[in-house]
Amino acid sequence: EVQLVESGGGLVQPGGSLTLSCAASGFAFSTYHMSWVRQAPGRGLEWISTILTDGNTAYYLDSVEGRFTISRDNAKNMLYLQLNSLKSEDAATYYCARGAVSTTVNKPGLVRGQGTQVTVSS
Repeated sequence: EVQLVESGGGLVQPGGSLTLSCAASGFAFSTYHMSWVRQAPGRGLEWISTILTDGNTAYYLDSVEGRFTISRDNAKNMLYLQLNSLKSEDAATYYCARGAVSTTVNKPGLVRGQGTQVTVSS
């Protein structure tokens, strides 16, 4: 059974930082590109970032580039997202997703975890 379990969300002040983690199991993690997506209240899923299988190539949504960093540890089947300089508009539930999903994030069949909530407030 494919499982993606996110953790690390919480309440942070504007300008603060968080590190999100995603533990993957039930599939050959190292052979899949992996992504982070988010959903703010009342809005659809939004792709944020994708990292390729080699761990060296990553892509970002323009609004988070330079502030967020995606990484992976294929030996541990773990995906990470470092969030820096957080803004109120970053508040959302963050999900890790299997695959490179920038163009398919709102299509049926997206494989994602249960999410971890990030709240940005002073």
